[in-house]
Amino acid sequence: MPRLPFQLSSTDHTYLDALLRKGQMGVKQFKRATGLLELARGKSITSIAETLGVSRTTVSTWAKRYRQEGLQMLHDKPRSGRPIEIDGTQRAKLTALACSEPPEGHSHWNLRLLADKAVELQYCDHICHTQVAQILKKIS
Repeated sequence: MPRLPFQLSSTDHTYLDALLRKGQMGVKQFKRATGLLELARGKSITSIAETLGVSRTTVSTWAKRYRQEGLQMLHDKPRSGRPIEIDGTQRAKLTALACSEPPEGHSHWNLRLLADKAVELQYCDHICHTQVAQILKKIS
């Protein structure tokens, strides 16, 4: 089956050239932009894949996505990620707890103590000490 010729619009070609000259982009975006320009120049998918250190399937996917989405394909689509389990009110309570007097027998709060006390006081169902560290790091 013959390969379909790949064409960029002149405005897209100009934009990609300018983008690559500027040099202010992430690696994924750089590879995608370079791949599209090389496809438009008539280079083979195999040679582009070897040059950019990606698979042939990846280069084919870039071409397909460009035909469907245009230059939006240069950017990653948003990912859902893990839902937030600790809301702002709970974070504020945890921060206030960290600023309060430590429990009897302790000279200061540590992360594990804070996590255990937050669950005990029912600020949340569960929280690990690393999450406590992240929450407290964001406020400092």
